Amino acid sequence: MSKTNRPDYSPNDFVVYPSHGVGKVVSIEEQEIAGISLELFVIAFEKDKMTLRVPTHKADEVGMRSLSSPDVVAHAMKTLKGKAKVKRAMWSRRAQEYEQKINSGDLIAIAEVVRDLHRTDDQREQSYSERQLYEAALERMTREIAAVAGTDEVEAAKTVSEVLMSRTPPPAAA
Repeated sequence: MSKTNRPDYSPNDFVVYPSHGVGKVVSIEEQEIAGISLELFVIAFEKDKMTLRVPTHKADEVGMRSLSSPDVVAHAMKTLKGKAKVKRAMWSRRAQEYEQKINSGDLIAIAEVVRDLHRTDDQREQSYSERQLYEAALERMTREIAAVAGTDEVEAAKTVSEVLMSRTPPPAAA
């Protein structure tokens, strides 16, 4: 197999794997699996204490990509500022759609989930499953924003939180 059709990731590059979020390429190694020699990206997901091995020739096919550009991050932040779009569908249907968006690895789609599931203190309480999806989307988003900006997740989370809070008008004084 030629090595020319593999994506150009090097050790220490951050990548986004759709169903796991941001990981770091630790190495590129050769392994023999079932008698076939395979070249693999070894990707570490520190937060999850997980290592993933992805055949280099399958990286694009599985949706692995480089970090978003600052422009995409800016678009995602703009998406957060928008008005929540909550469909009138059954929760199970909406939950499925949110799950697909989160696992798409697309930062804008993830931002839509964060926007749509964000609650302010004066809004009704989130259900357990809503909160789980919201937190998963929020974590995905903050990890990628932190990696793009070269800051830590706490800083990125603060930025996202400020954007979310800025879009909600303060409650009227009683």
